[in-house]
Amino acid sequence: MVSSIGYALGAGSGIDTAKLIEDLYAASRAPKEAAIKRREEANAAKISALGQASNALASFSTALNALISTGTLSTQPVISDSSILSAKALTGAKIGDYSAQLEVKQLAKAQSLVSAQLSGANAAVGEGTLTLSVSGKDYDIEITSANNSLDGLVKAINDARTGVSASIVTENGGAKLMLKGATGEAQAFSLSVPDGTDSGLERFAFGPGVTGGLTEAQAARDAIIILDGVEIRRASNTVSDVISGVELVLKREVPGTSISMTTERPREAITQAMDDFVAAFNELHALLNELTTNGVAGGAAGPLRDDIGIRDVKRQLNALTSTVLGSNAQGPRTLSEIGAITNRDGTLSVAPAKLSDALDRFPDAVEALFNPSQHSSNPNIVITSVIGKVKPGTYVITNAKAGVNGGNSSAVIDGNAVNGAGDYVIAPYNSSAVGLSFMVKGDVAEATITIDPGLGGALKSIRDALFANEGPLASSNSRLQQNAKEIAEDREKMDARMTAYRDQLVTSYAAMEKRVSAFKATQTYLDQQIKMWTKSND
Repeated sequence: MVSSIGYALGAGSGIDTAKLIEDLYAASRAPKEAAIKRREEANAAKISALGQASNALASFSTALNALISTGTLSTQPVISDSSILSAKALTGAKIGDYSAQLEVKQLAKAQSLVSAQLSGANAAVGEGTLTLSVSGKDYDIEITSANNSLDGLVKAINDARTGVSASIVTENGGAKLMLKGATGEAQAFSLSVPDGTDSGLERFAFGPGVTGGLTEAQAARDAIIILDGVEIRRASNTVSDVISGVELVLKREVPGTSISMTTERPREAITQAMDDFVAAFNELHALLNELTTNGVAGGAAGPLRDDIGIRDVKRQLNALTSTVLGSNAQGPRTLSEIGAITNRDGTLSVAPAKLSDALDRFPDAVEALFNPSQHSSNPNIVITSVIGKVKPGTYVITNAKAGVNGGNSSAVIDGNAVNGAGDYVIAPYNSSAVGLSFMVKGDVAEATITIDPGLGGALKSIRDALFANEGPLASSNSRLQQNAKEIAEDREKMDARMTAYRDQLVTSYAAMEKRVSAFKATQTYLDQQIKMWTKSND
């Protein structure tokens, strides 16, 4: 379009006005374009750098939490024969030095019943009511013409949600009903029909004095463990309330065979974790330094030199070695107390002798610095919260009352009365202890619940605060995105102004060409007239 106009314009004056317009347009646009481009590049560099910093921080926290979650940084039980039972420390538990002799006398089993063979899953079972009794409760299973089949009976039992599962076993061209309950003697169940029933449902009855009904393939029974000579019965083969802080998984019953359990301190793992933490910290520190000062002598400015969010990141990370991570009355409570040294340039290093001495003198306290934990000062207050869900600190529990005859428990948490649900008390959502829950096993006048974050918890708190919707990194990102939007709008405005300027040039030079053409036409006329006058005078 410009070149065609240019041809037309140049016809009058003989000047290449198209090129002249483009040169004037380019000369006017160039500094404005350069300024916006500098802003775009600077803002894009900040966005990229912020993404680098955010990813590095998230990776730093995730890597450490992955190390802690494996349990390698906490004392673990060691079993002499893991084919009989296995053991592991519960998350957040402090088991310390411990030894015991264990015997798995009996495994817990679930009751299972089986029916006589029917012709198939669609075979009629009879209409009426079959009552299933389990754990002192009765459940009526109704069979009508709509569900009168083995399939219908299975579905009706499973839909009742009694804790007893029903399934169909097929063999030799027929089908059998199989019922299975939960492990433990208390989970034994029976089935009955009204006296005189002859619909066929009587074939699925089971209990004392019942004949011609279901056959018991396996009886319900408890697990029996002998711990240091003391016999203990439990309903499950997974047991976490026999040895404090330890979960046992029973695998084989071997009466008369004693196996030993000891504990192993993670001394080497903690030493390695300290080195790994310092190395990862220094790597993150170097990146943040590069993004803010480029790490160059003289303090060359990086893309995030003025970013408030990154300044907050650096401040919180620099305070990490002095953050209280454990609440032990004796022993170290911060990383600096076990040998994490902050150098003059902001990097960290490890004092091996100081760490070794702390591991020798205060092994429990050192472990607590790395592992989040929660503990109650009274055995009648049993914490049931998920580790890491409650804000670190000490919570005072007073006037805790256990539920009586099926009633609800209650307690006062930091001065706020809370009504429980059954044996459990749960802190309300608007409480400072939100996320805290515990079981009240007996009345307690006063107790404390202490939540220690450990290094993993402290890093998680920093990460969560920084990445929160209104956190510093989110605010920085929003600000940069808003800048990008404003720059794009300024570019659109500049484009509009420059287009208007080009149009103005085209209009002005078109008018000039028109006037020049008129002047030339007049000049030509006058030239012709003069020549005629001159010739006539001759």
